Amino acid sequence: MLCNRLHRAVPALRRSRYPSVSAHSRHVHNFDGTVSEKRIRNIGILAHIDAGKTTTTERMLFYSGRTDMLGEVMLGNTVTDFLQQERDRGITICSAAVSFNWKDHRINLLDTPGHIDFTMEVEQSLGAVDGTVIILDGSAGVEAQTVTVWGQADRHRLPRLVFVNKMDKQSADFEGCLEDVRKKLAVVPVPLQMPIKEDGKLVGIIDILSAARIIWDGKNKGRSYKAVPISDEALHDQVQEKLYDLIDVLSGMDDNLAQAIIDANSLENVKLNLVLDAIRNCTLKQQIVPVLLGSSYKNVGVQLLMDSVVNFLPAPSERNHIYDCFGSDFVGKVFKVTHDKQRGPITMIRAFRGTVRKGSRFITAAGSSETIQRIYEPLADEYREIDAFGAGNIGLCAGPKATVTGDLVVANASSLKKAMKRLSATAETADDESTVDELLLASKLGLQTTIPDAVYFCSIEPPSSGQQTALDNALREIQREDPSLRVRYDEVTGQTVLGGMGQLHLEIVKSRILSEYRIDSDLGPLQIAYKEMLEEPSRGQWTAQKEIAGSRQSVHMDMTVYPSADGNDERIVLDNSPDAQETLKLVRPRQMTFFRKGALGALQRGPKLGGQLANCAVKLHALTIGKGTADPFIMAAAAQCIGSILSKARCRLLEPDMLVEIVTPSEYLPPILADLSRRRARIEDVAPRGSANKIIRVNAPLAELGDYSTVLRTVSSGTASVSMEPNGHSPLNDVDEAQAMRRAIGLE
Repeated sequence: MLCNRLHRAVPALRRSRYPSVSAHSRHVHNFDGTVSEKRIRNIGILAHIDAGKTTTTERMLFYSGRTDMLGEVMLGNTVTDFLQQERDRGITICSAAVSFNWKDHRINLLDTPGHIDFTMEVEQSLGAVDGTVIILDGSAGVEAQTVTVWGQADRHRLPRLVFVNKMDKQSADFEGCLEDVRKKLAVVPVPLQMPIKEDGKLVGIIDILSAARIIWDGKNKGRSYKAVPISDEALHDQVQEKLYDLIDVLSGMDDNLAQAIIDANSLENVKLNLVLDAIRNCTLKQQIVPVLLGSSYKNVGVQLLMDSVVNFLPAPSERNHIYDCFGSDFVGKVFKVTHDKQRGPITMIRAFRGTVRKGSRFITAAGSSETIQRIYEPLADEYREIDAFGAGNIGLCAGPKATVTGDLVVANASSLKKAMKRLSATAETADDESTVDELLLASKLGLQTTIPDAVYFCSIEPPSSGQQTALDNALREIQREDPSLRVRYDEVTGQTVLGGMGQLHLEIVKSRILSEYRIDSDLGPLQIAYKEMLEEPSRGQWTAQKEIAGSRQSVHMDMTVYPSADGNDERIVLDNSPDAQETLKLVRPRQMTFFRKGALGALQRGPKLGGQLANCAVKLHALTIGKGTADPFIMAAAAQCIGSILSKARCRLLEPDMLVEIVTPSEYLPPILADLSRRRARIEDVAPRGSANKIIRVNAPLAELGDYSTVLRTVSSGTASVSMEPNGHSPLNDVDEAQAMRRAIGLE
């Protein structure tokens, strides 16, 4: 490219001192709408488990002056891991919001879990932030859960930075991490720093933009650092080369930088602010990912990461333009609900437009009205009361009773109506106004909350029947906080059944019920959450007639339940033949809505083990409803008809698969592969990791992995590590299906 032709003839790029776009003076902001949105950054910290998210967050709070001590995960005294279960286990379970000031900016930060069981917490948080910091373990690179959270950030179209942490490890490999990011995440990593290592230890960082060595003072917990010129000529030339490579990449993406180089016909007169602007512009467009490095535990590199958050990630005013339809009226989104013993439900709201004040009212998009009694500034489980918060900020609101995760909240019905009018030009044609509203809110304002399927389920019972109501209330509150927890009542067994993302997920739920609600509940044995699949279409008819309170109820329906090629297809379709249309056109839209509810509910329970029916749809051929028939009767008849059809249909079980990633010393590779083959695992890849390790990627049935972590530690003498994440479902053969059914009903 252009820079490649110029850089060898140019002596050096003119540089200023160590760069920072923001001012170095600190300014304490008000938390209401008076602070400029340009000086707010809403970020999420994402990573694989044990990459150092919480440790990095603690350093940010400490260096910003928000806390006066360094919290440590191992000591259980961190700000963001405040649940007792988090401190006991040393992991993050619930997302926590904190706010702090840094160099004339306000940063609202969400520390998210890294364990796959709590991926829903990450999904909730991403709807409230404008950019993310992805943290990598310098010795492990891009791990399984890193790929998962990266995909989640992609869905939300979030600009991001990468921070390669734990560079103090002997096995840390910065160049290897860059290659991992390039290959596994399919993005353009742009390194802004290089590590300085002496005898395998990280002693500082080289900033490529300023060609300076950044050295931290270890005596004052990393509070102070200094930038010194590079005296080694060979190292200086290496840094110069990397700078030219950086500008070469940027000039192909940023027109202003390319034009400046062309006008000067040289790199010597290219100003640093143009390079910084190009990095920011390309990051916001998600063309590049700036990469920084450090060691949070050793207090190295965190301040430079905070500078980069301010310099390169977007302000709220640079995103979320869809909410412009609300003008200056308040509009926000609920991204998390927690329960405090003294304050009751706490609703966390990200404000997109307008200002919300203590004592004010708002409505949800569904129409329910709520009153905000108190507002708190986010600092994990500490509550500092404030009077208001405005556009671009996050507030914790006490008072709302019915809001749930994903709710759009607006100032009043008039504001919502005006916004709907502005959006209505692009709405699809619908049968009635309520459907129009639903389409607009879902498609335009991004309210679809993707809740992952449960992979395990178990029964839960209180210690006595007198505590059943208390247990139901506890589960209702926890489910409101955590939508990935499924709670249902099984009419066949008379038990309450929990569905969760993993064994740890359900154990945490039980532990919270005991510690927070004082109910010593019993969990039944864990069961795999199998799905079921139709092998061929099945048609049936159903007639339901009954007299209720002197009113005759009558429904007749004819439908076919059939396998659909794509699970994203419409699950309820109408027969478009002339004969079918003659009867279906007489069905009112409200009656059809209740039919759909009953049918979709029936598809959640298959005939074999009661698992959800996957890739399955219903075609309605005829629906005749007697005069005066109640809507709930229609819904019940639809469920009964589908249940009758499924009882005679041919189905097959689908078992959940897990993508397993194992890092092991090379000498233990043969016994690990032999053990995996006994577990019906399919080997996807075996690749080198460093000089002495191998990384194995396999796809294996969840049913075969119950004791795998323990077995792996035994086989490898404790030297191998494993991570897993859900990877879809696959059909069982006849032998494995019979065994799975025997195991599910307790015969094995």
